[in-house]
Amino acid sequence: MSSYILALDQGTTSCRALIFDKNGKILASAQEEFPQYFPEVGWVEHDPLEIWTTQERMARKAVQDAGLTADQIAAIGITNQRETVVVWDKSTGEPVYPAIVWQDRRTADFCDQLKAEGKAGLIQQKTGLVIDAYFSATKVKWILDNVPGAREKAMAGDLYMGTIDSWLIWKMTGGQKHITDVTNASRTLLYNLTDLGWDADMLTLFDIPSKMLPQVCDSSEVYGHTQADFLGAAVPIAGIAGDQQAALFGQMCTQEGWVKNTYGTGCFMLMNIGDKPILSKNNLLTTIGWKIGDEVSYALEGSIFMAGAIVQWLRDQLEFFGDAQEIEGLASSVESSDGVVLVPAFVGLGAPHWNQQAKGQILGLNRGSHKGHIARAALEAIALQTRDILSAMEADSGVKIKELRVDGGASVNNLLMQIQADVLGVSVVRPKMVETTVSGAAFLAGLAVGYWSNTEEIERIWEKDQTFEANPDRSSMEQLLAQWDRAIETVLFWSKA
Repeated sequence: MSSYILALDQGTTSCRALIFDKNGKILASAQEEFPQYFPEVGWVEHDPLEIWTTQERMARKAVQDAGLTADQIAAIGITNQRETVVVWDKSTGEPVYPAIVWQDRRTADFCDQLKAEGKAGLIQQKTGLVIDAYFSATKVKWILDNVPGAREKAMAGDLYMGTIDSWLIWKMTGGQKHITDVTNASRTLLYNLTDLGWDADMLTLFDIPSKMLPQVCDSSEVYGHTQADFLGAAVPIAGIAGDQQAALFGQMCTQEGWVKNTYGTGCFMLMNIGDKPILSKNNLLTTIGWKIGDEVSYALEGSIFMAGAIVQWLRDQLEFFGDAQEIEGLASSVESSDGVVLVPAFVGLGAPHWNQQAKGQILGLNRGSHKGHIARAALEAIALQTRDILSAMEADSGVKIKELRVDGGASVNNLLMQIQADVLGVSVVRPKMVETTVSGAAFLAGLAVGYWSNTEEIERIWEKDQTFEANPDRSSMEQLLAQWDRAIETVLFWSKA
């Protein structure tokens, strides 16, 4: 009887489940969005129980749609939105507060306070990260400080904290496993990149009791089994990776110096830097790509907060079009953005600027500017933010990039990919399997149970779809880059007001 891998992709706006076969092909897929909550300006929350029930429903649907039974699932891999954090009562299983999402900015002032106290150097040295509301630790501290009775219960050992992978696995195993993997742990501001363990100094700094923390595991190993009622029989859970690290692995960027960029709600570029962490001098993050056995692969990362979300904003707030896919046609209706520049700092600026107070701006408008120019400027903004990160990566690593591997929902936009190649001046390679985030989770799980024997076997099934070559004429692109740099200066100046 044939066996398959079930991969769960718990994202920022939806839960998905996909069934993969031995050739890395998708047999079945199920997806459902879940609600987003914005209780105050700058706050973004999810209901952890809604996430769980949606993800559980999608897992069952994918298996059912594929015509399979639980005993045909060789293993389950999990990839998840990172930094989003849940705190729950370990006895009742009830969250004490909604999940605080990675986009949430409520702790920005506390982060600024830490910077003013001179903590940035220590935090980067230990965790590889910068001080920002993006990461999990300040969110957990906020919950403990603001939910009545939460800190007392945490001190007594009655509360667990975890990123979404921890929450799902705790639910899937009926509360038997409170774990995470190294990739998710490395996004909390609490994990020591060198020692590969929770850092006592960071726990003290953020006032988080160690009793709350999950056990940290490899990215590819058998952690335990689901409860039988999850799919109808106990199934091994064998792979975990935060979404961007999963995409790096799914793109088979297993060699030092290889780079991928994922175009989702945000935009996330990672470079494999080998088996030793490099602390960035250009405001990038150092993170763990994955750990398999005794081998750790580290990565440099640049995070862009607004990528596909820009398109959603044009669709939902400005009502430029009814379907996000229509942006390609609208942006193609003009030959250029005609001097219009959109800086999408709607939730601050991520790498390499890390300005929490920045606000979005549209500059360069003239009497003839219309929707097409703004739509094209939106696509250019995604590509230009990526260029800023790539420049920083090349400076930190000393490696000149020749090829960028791309994935994620917006990578199917051919105009965006061509703009990206032109902006960077390098080849942009899109694989046939653009679902590299979830395939990375599948690969990690399959390796753990011997479904695939090694990474070389997986590399043989990775296929290229299309390569976008950069326009050798750089004159118009140099003008666009100069306009963008001036626009960023304007946004940074405005943020000081």
